Amino acid sequence: MAKHKWLQYLAFASVPLVLVLGNSMLVPILPDLAKKMKITELQSSLVITLFSVSAAIFIPLIGYLSDRFRRKAIIIPALAVYGAAGILAGFAAVWGTYWLLVIARVIQGISAAGTAPIAMALVGDMYKDGEESEALGIVEASNGAGKVISPILGASLALIIWYAPFFAFPVFCAAALAAVWFFIKEPESKSEPLKLKQYLSDMKKIFKEKGSWLITSYCTGALGLFLLFGVLVYLSDILEKPPYSIEGVLKGCILAIPLLGLVVTAYLTGHNIKKDGKKMRRFILIGLSLMSAALIGCLFSYWLIYVFIGFITLSSIGTGLLLPCLNTWITGSVDRSHRGIVTSFYNSLRFFGVAAGPPLFSWLADRSVTALFILLVVLAIAALIFAIKLLHPEKTANPAS
Repeated sequence: MAKHKWLQYLAFASVPLVLVLGNSMLVPILPDLAKKMKITELQSSLVITLFSVSAAIFIPLIGYLSDRFRRKAIIIPALAVYGAAGILAGFAAVWGTYWLLVIARVIQGISAAGTAPIAMALVGDMYKDGEESEALGIVEASNGAGKVISPILGASLALIIWYAPFFAFPVFCAAALAAVWFFIKEPESKSEPLKLKQYLSDMKKIFKEKGSWLITSYCTGALGLFLLFGVLVYLSDILEKPPYSIEGVLKGCILAIPLLGLVVTAYLTGHNIKKDGKKMRRFILIGLSLMSAALIGCLFSYWLIYVFIGFITLSSIGTGLLLPCLNTWITGSVDRSHRGIVTSFYNSLRFFGVAAGPPLFSWLADRSVTALFILLVVLAIAALIFAIKLLHPEKTANPAS
């Protein structure tokens, strides 16, 4: 039984891993893409941005569909389309057809909306108490692990030929699809799908009763990822410039250091909290406090590269404390009939946070790095204050599914 459980956990972990690989693995090849396809840096960055934006827009709709139908009936076709669109993107790169590449990436973003966000809801359907928090910790750790290996893997594949990451990605998709198909046994729903009018009425009631802490949780999770990826993009930029001039695989390894802190912390947090509401709240506050303190450290050390990396890693550890607790609270806040949409709103904001971080950080850093980090410190402390005041949800035992 334990072996079967861990096979399920690994199958769940493969879904966010594939989601991350589909985007982050392309980051190292963007300069080559711009050069080979004769497009601007802005146009090449849209290959990443449009994926994230289209996913964020469609996540709530697909979350609603997952509440009406079986979760696997959404996840499996989504993974298949995700991989097929990756092949289309690869051929668009080979042919040098930018408009086709953009279309393929938008299709990938829409299909990505049916992968990890729905898998998170399915975890809530299948597990309770300590097993749920453990599974969600593994899901978050896998998400972070994908971010660790993506730049290294993308840069390594590009050594073969610059567009190789596009064609390698469908292989990972096929593996995740097979894992979900064979190892995850979705429980039968005990109730008929709700009619739309009743569904909307229920959602209005849920947000009336729980909206203050749910929305605070959504925004806190999005802010955590906004800060994490924005700071990492800033670090990536300064590593490439003199006096460091670090690029390719070595740069990917350095960027992996803070992300490794997130991965290990997220796994240990999910394993430890066991759906204890008081403990989860404590971890969230500690995580936000660490992030705030680390960003203050960044403000006074961003020109000292090794110290700066240390503070970024400390902030990532804070994020690793934060996210598994938010995931568990949110997935356990409603029953099976509404879990898909509630978790999808959360994941949609996470996507927007990831998409907004890099361009905003780059724009602000070009004007004043000091002002940038002052703003980040203010945002982190504001999130901590709101969490102290508003994150007091009810006991988080799963509602009847």
